[in-house]
Amino acid sequence: MQFYNRETELKQLNQVFNLTKNTSQMTVITGRRRIGKTRLILKAVENKQFLYFFVSRKSESLLCEEYLEEIRKKLKVKVFGEIHRFKDIFEIVMEQSRDQQIVLIIDEIQEFLRINPSIFSDIQNIWDRLKNDTHLHLVFCGSIYSMMKRIYENSKEPLFGRADQKITLQPFNVNILQQIYREFNKTIDAKDFLAFYTVTGGVAKYVEYFTDRKIFRFKEMMNEIFQENSLFLDEGKSVLIEEFGKEYTTYFSILALIASSKTSRAEMESILEQNIGGHLDRLENHFKVIEKVKPIFSKPAGKVQKYFISDNFLSFWFRFVYKYYSALELKNFDYLKQIVFRDFDSYSGRFLEKYFKEKLALSGRFNKIGSYWEKGNRNEIDIVALNEAEKFVLIAEVKLNKQKASLQSLQQKSVRLLNYLKDFQLEFKIFSLEDLFTPI
Repeated sequence: MQFYNRETELKQLNQVFNLTKNTSQMTVITGRRRIGKTRLILKAVENKQFLYFFVSRKSESLLCEEYLEEIRKKLKVKVFGEIHRFKDIFEIVMEQSRDQQIVLIIDEIQEFLRINPSIFSDIQNIWDRLKNDTHLHLVFCGSIYSMMKRIYENSKEPLFGRADQKITLQPFNVNILQQIYREFNKTIDAKDFLAFYTVTGGVAKYVEYFTDRKIFRFKEMMNEIFQENSLFLDEGKSVLIEEFGKEYTTYFSILALIASSKTSRAEMESILEQNIGGHLDRLENHFKVIEKVKPIFSKPAGKVQKYFISDNFLSFWFRFVYKYYSALELKNFDYLKQIVFRDFDSYSGRFLEKYFKEKLALSGRFNKIGSYWEKGNRNEIDIVALNEAEKFVLIAEVKLNKQKASLQSLQQKSVRLLNYLKDFQLEFKIFSLEDLFTPI
């Protein structure tokens, strides 16, 4: 698949590189696995002098051997003897950048915490000493959010406050995803595209996987996912177990409940029979895996709230893979597909709502977008989009089938909501699969 989007990030990386004409610069790039961080960086360094160091789980000495070979090959530097410590490798690169602009990419930088945590202090000492007299663009890249946060945002860590630029890479937005889908698939079907969005969530690796294989139909995607040796079946574990550590079973149980529409803390605690307040807080703020959603206009201290998994694919994985892991262990793929085919319409409804919220956000017409419901989940309204400057509000219901919703019912549910919207111009609307490709 060709390189899509990322113009903003490429521009930022090139701007930082240009600053190295005067002094060395440090950039930190984070984002979940498979999001396209490495490909972005390699695109940005085309036609530039660069070194690429991948931090695999080897001894420091073996890594230095690899990195030294990269230095010799790329920079044509003669280095005699063996080097066993990363700080010596890093100092060589910094010294080489005294007279030329160099990009040094260190991928999966968080792995140094396992190999030798003192490496970060060594980097800090050399960086602080040589930064102003060199021309290095030092790019750190990492996938494990909690570890990256610790390295760069914990005031007790050596590299705290050192980054000149931070980039958190996001999935492709719905407009880009739609563009990719149209370019690769000439026969557009709204239900198939909703499945494509619901499963991939715009994560570059998953999008590339299906487009390379020309898989765009819902049933074809499910056949590809639920088969032996599938990339997708262990993906949730691959992405999250390292984040969660020893407590992963508790976190996985919570996420499985959320993916199955048990979205309130009370519901989850009644099933798990334990207090999960701390776990929810860490999932939201430390790991960034879930998001807490409150009704629009609710008070900050209000207790009416729901939790959702932020990542589309992880939500799908916990709902249809992890939940039925016993069938997966038996390799009963037909059973798993039957479950998906039975439940997918009701499951994907929330992602149709999420899709339209993102489309509205990308339109630039609104400054606040949310949902509304009253205590006990009464009078639920899928979308409330505000333009507070122009005193305009869009109140919308989202249904797969437009015939199953009515503007009259939506207006009746909005009676209390309208108390917050005095002097606003109102528009009521029903969004459905029919509107999926219609400009907003």
